[in-house]
Amino acid sequence: MRVLVIGSGAREHALVLGLSRDPGVTALACAPGNAGIAAVSELYGVEASDPAEVTALATKWNADLVVIGPEVPLVAGVADAVKAAGIPCFGPSGEAAQIEGSKAFAKDIMAAAGVPTAHSEIVDNPARLDAALQRFGPTYVVKDDGLAAGKGVVVTADLAAARAHAMTLLDGGHPVLLESFLEGPEVSLFCLVDERTVVPLLPAQDFKRVGDGDTGPNTGGMGAYSPLPWAADDLAASVVTKIIQPVVDEMANRGVPFSGLLYAGLAMTPTGPQVIEFNCRFGDPETQAVLALLRTPLGELLLSVANGTLAAQPPLDWADGSAVTVVIAAEGYPGRPRTGDVIAGSEAEGVLHAGTRRRDDGAVVSNGGRVLSVVGVGDDLEAARQDAYRRIENLHLAGSHHRTDIALRASRGEVAVPAS
Repeated sequence: MRVLVIGSGAREHALVLGLSRDPGVTALACAPGNAGIAAVSELYGVEASDPAEVTALATKWNADLVVIGPEVPLVAGVADAVKAAGIPCFGPSGEAAQIEGSKAFAKDIMAAAGVPTAHSEIVDNPARLDAALQRFGPTYVVKDDGLAAGKGVVVTADLAAARAHAMTLLDGGHPVLLESFLEGPEVSLFCLVDERTVVPLLPAQDFKRVGDGDTGPNTGGMGAYSPLPWAADDLAASVVTKIIQPVVDEMANRGVPFSGLLYAGLAMTPTGPQVIEFNCRFGDPETQAVLALLRTPLGELLLSVANGTLAAQPPLDWADGSAVTVVIAAEGYPGRPRTGDVIAGSEAEGVLHAGTRRRDDGAVVSNGGRVLSVVGVGDDLEAARQDAYRRIENLHLAGSHHRTDIALRASRGEVAVPAS
């Protein structure tokens, strides 16, 4: 099987590595890819969000399966174009991808499906903002209604800060979503979805704030771990029954069936899991940890989703133990990152590339905000943490920063669902 992966981040590096371990995958290509992906895959320069360009490459390269990583190409309808050319594609239609592309659409689906989620209100006019904010808080959750690469959210007890973020969005022509704050630890649950069939992967938890102790602004994600030692054994099954399956069925009943990876961001509240958001693709950096533990051949699994045969697949096979991902970010991130700095040690095992490129002289240099993801594995969470941070000691990128507390509280048994 010849597999073409679309995207250029550490998520795509993790997907390519997973696919390379599948004996049924005979050739791999990635577009546009990065310096690390080039070690295990052919690279092609295309505009990932251009349906015609991606389809032309998939056709010329004779792809048997196209796997779309990022949300922007999915919302842009790249999967529709690839499927229209007769090539199996892992990823939802542009219409179904609105589950991430429009939070208002997602809220409407959840309301119809009876799925627990935060109370919300859309504000598209600055004149309505102050009155709307008075209906929320004192912890304010202000979101961009559209795609924002994980950085369009502000959660704050400061009314002025909440208002300032909302005004920035409105001034940019973006509707604002206000939500009630949900108490409890967050969980990321990835589910393979074949229009009606749902197969959950291992639950994970990510870390959005840039600094230790969950301080500083939100980012695209600074680290993650999987599985969750503090969560109930039946968490995934319960979420599928109460949340994922009703949403999938509602979308299918509306004539907008979802096929691909449906990602539920959940808050484990005292009254049970509630949805914070849905994404239409694998999440980054959780994917790096989750796929490090998957033993089931990945190519065969993703092809079964694309072909509508997921229900016929055997139960997923997982390695014992835990995995931890720590993101190495460039100086200035999540603001304007410094780029072009040489990275030492980036070709070591367990180091996945995101914002990197190879210079003409052969040096690997930084080329984005989140530059690398370092993945550690171990018999338990603390062993996986130690493995990840030991690998980081062998890396060097001038001015870079990373969190030192990824999975720390969970490894100490300090994470729990609040009592009702």
